[in-house]
Parts: sequence; C-alpha cells; structure tokens
Amino acid sequence: MKLSHFAVIAGMLLLVSCSSEAPKKKEAKKAGDPVAARYAFHQTLLTARTWAQDLQVLRVRSVPVEIVKADPGKAAIWEVTFVSAAKSKARRYTYSVVETPSIHEGVYGGLDEDWSGRDGQATGFLPAAFRIDSTEAWEKAAAQSKDYMAKNPDMPVTFLLEKTPRHPDPTWRVIWGTSVSTSGYSIFVDASTGEFVEKAR
Repeated sequence: MKLSHFAVIAGMLLLVSCSSEAPKKKEAKKAGDPVAARYAFHQTLLTARTWAQDLQVLRVRSVPVEIVKADPGKAAIWEVTFVSAAKSKARRYTYSVVETPSIHEGVYGGLDEDWSGRDGQATGFLPAAFRIDSTEAWEKAAAQSKDYMAKNPDMPVTFLLEKTPRHPDPTWRVIWGTSVSTSGYSIFVDASTGEFVEKAR
C-alpha cells in the first residue's frame, strides 16, 4: 500500500516537472555562405548529365539576392545554362545556398527550351574550357579596376561567363552593376587561361 502511494507521488512530481519546462523555440535557419562559380557549376553538372550526354555550357551567371551578402567572387545563387545539340534544347539549372520565393535551395532544373546553336551572340562550349573560377576572375578584374572601385565602393558586382565571337575562348565578364545593359563598366577575363582580356564601358 505504501509502495503504490509513493509511486503515485513520484508520477505526479514527474508530470509537474515536465509541464514546467518552457517549450524550446525552433531556431530560424541561417542563410548559407556564398560559393564560387565552379563549385555551383559542378553541382549542376552532375544533375544535368542525366538530362543529356552531349552537354555543352551556354552561360554561367551570378544571381543577386539581398538576404545573403556576396563575398568577392562568390554568390549565393548561380544559374547555369546547358545545351544539347542532339536534343536541340537548352535547360537552365540553378544552385542556391538559400531558399527564396522563386528559387529553391540546392540544385534545381528548369524546363527545356528550344535551342538552335546560338543565343544572341553566345554559343556553347565544352565544360573543360571552364578552368578559371569566379574568385580568380574577380582578383584579376579588381587589379585592373582600383580607380573605378575607389570611386564606386558600393557598386554591386555581377558575373557572366559566355563564349562569343568577341573573344576566342569563353570569358568571364565581371560587371559593376546588376546587368550588362545597365552597367557602365566591366572587365573581361579569359575563363581558360585567367588572362586579362579587355575593359568595356
């Protein structure tokens, strides 16, 4: 009788102690760190190879996002467009370190788009030609742009990798601004050799 009485008391004490604990708040997920282009590119390439075996790269570009501060040469979101001559199609993939209303975290493939060998001036090139990372392109571009950067310290920087008739190799275009059309200054860096190519305004 005494044993059961003690068991009831112990049970009541346990319930009181459990109910007195305040529920723990779920911690908000922190935004991931920005990454360089080649890391994002290889993540998308692994997925894209299941779409087509004759992949070529049409374009690699950084996508600005306000919730993650970009480091020099890095971005929270990269968009990579692959093309397939066999399919006559192009497909855009994104790699993101954050979830946004319009872009999923991780690798995400879009829908097929018609492709006839050229998108504006841009043509496809083999993945092996992409040897110089965005961080290296940034260093080369920054070395050529000290005066401009001093006059425009808060200007956002966008990265665009394409192969066009303007240059023999795929080139990084390091753009001060959010797009080519709105920028007044950019630097071209060879994406195969890492050499400075030209300034454009």
